[in-house]
Amino acid sequence: MITVTINGEKKQYREGITYEEICSEYQKQYDDMIALVIVNGKIQELMKKAERDCELTFITLADNAGHKAYVRTAIMLMMKALYDIVGADEVEKVKVEFAIGQGYYCSVKGSLKIDNTLVEKLNVRMRQISMENMPILKRNYALEDAMKLFDRYKMEDKKKLFKYRRSATVNVYRLGDYYDYYYGHMLPSTGYVKYFNVISYENGLMLMLPDRKDPKTLTYFEPREKLFDALIKSTQWGEQMGIDTVGDLNDQICKGNLSQVILVQEALQERRIGEIAKDIVDRGGVKFVMIAGPSSSGKTTFSHRLSVQLQSYGLKPHPIAVDDYFVDREKTPRDENGDYNFECLEAIDIEQFNKDMCDLLEGKTVELPSFNFKTGKREYKGNYKTLGPDDVLVIEGIHGLNDKMSHALPAASKYKIYISALTSLNVDEHNRIPTTDGRLLRRMVRDARTRGASAKRTIEMWPSVRRGEEENIFPFQESADATFNSVLIYELAVLKQFAEPLLFSIEKTDPEYYEAKRLLKFLEYFLGVSSEDLPKNSIVREFVGGSCFNV
Repeated sequence: MITVTINGEKKQYREGITYEEICSEYQKQYDDMIALVIVNGKIQELMKKAERDCELTFITLADNAGHKAYVRTAIMLMMKALYDIVGADEVEKVKVEFAIGQGYYCSVKGSLKIDNTLVEKLNVRMRQISMENMPILKRNYALEDAMKLFDRYKMEDKKKLFKYRRSATVNVYRLGDYYDYYYGHMLPSTGYVKYFNVISYENGLMLMLPDRKDPKTLTYFEPREKLFDALIKSTQWGEQMGIDTVGDLNDQICKGNLSQVILVQEALQERRIGEIAKDIVDRGGVKFVMIAGPSSSGKTTFSHRLSVQLQSYGLKPHPIAVDDYFVDREKTPRDENGDYNFECLEAIDIEQFNKDMCDLLEGKTVELPSFNFKTGKREYKGNYKTLGPDDVLVIEGIHGLNDKMSHALPAASKYKIYISALTSLNVDEHNRIPTTDGRLLRRMVRDARTRGASAKRTIEMWPSVRRGEEENIFPFQESADATFNSVLIYELAVLKQFAEPLLFSIEKTDPEYYEAKRLLKFLEYFLGVSSEDLPKNSIVREFVGGSCFNV
């Protein structure tokens, strides 16, 4: 017998009982399904057996780790169903590309035809597998044996990924006769995946899953055409360079081609910035370029590079930070925890901003403010501006796309740009890299370099940052005149060397430890490279240092 401690209560169980069996006794105490357990401080899957005395804590589908396990398991369920319907010979490649809202877009290559008939069959088969509650089995394979298994399923991406694996073994999951690899924890059986729907979208499939905040509710898919177009273009850039997955990137690094990869990626971005600048000039009458995007999107570097492009057309750009229009600290609204909410619209003096901008538009001379973050006060230091015929203001701030922010300005005078770090690189075809992971690593590295903030602090604040983005930025992204993807396909290999020491500093007793371990495991897939070959104007420089701009 073994002793298991749960919520301070000790209970006796037979040795070898699964954690799933133990959880079944406590499930009624939780609104959401228990997905994983923390065993003596380490996250474990429910199919694992308890072999010794331990202390258990439960993770549900409403928790971040539990939700990620649900997504991975749903993807495996979809893959199994697809192979059941059409057969392995018909499927050349299925890549889980990116997320749009609660939908996960999957591109499909092969002789199969994506139509309503296939989608209907796919949904029916997935529900059958879910209702059968088929077990998901996990086995540790010798690397050579795993390679043979992946070869059987034509999974060249996984073979390429594990070419660079330091460990001699790899964990492989099996669902019936279907085998696959997933980085991160999985649910114990298909019966846990109750809520899903697959629809056809563009040339692929969209797997709809519940949001972590409401694990039992499916929402309707809301197309975001501009975001989708930016993500597809980023994927095409990667394919153009022969870099679709981390294994592809590692291959290029090993071949000594990274310098060329950097040059081409930077050139592609510069071309896109030039296209946006030309669109602004061709439109005519634009006096306010409004730039908005989520945290660590590279807004500052982008605004500088856009300004250079605008100057090449004879315009005179002037940067303005919306943050300089913060209300004085004591007037700043507070959130539900009593902390200052700097990301809500009410934290900005909207009326003063609109008055100043309208005065500038009318040809008046205006003294622009600067905000002193130490004193929490707005200050005036003689920064006078007058707009001439060639002058344009480049305004950066999270509310730039919200028309309430610039309600008094004529629509024709504004050009709105949405910028975000939209990762298109995958670990492998079935393991996507969330865009939020890339931005979190960017911010972690920058916070440590410029603010002396620990990785623990950055991870601790991240949920609050994400809430602010979901409320104040994402709802307005489709209203932008242009979308810019700031991700560079090589950047995670560069960020790795800066982020790993910061993540290793997080102690096992810290609540942020589990997220740190997840990110460290993720970074293991990448070969680290030096930042010395990065151009001085690269967006990555905003985070690792050495930029020619004041960022």
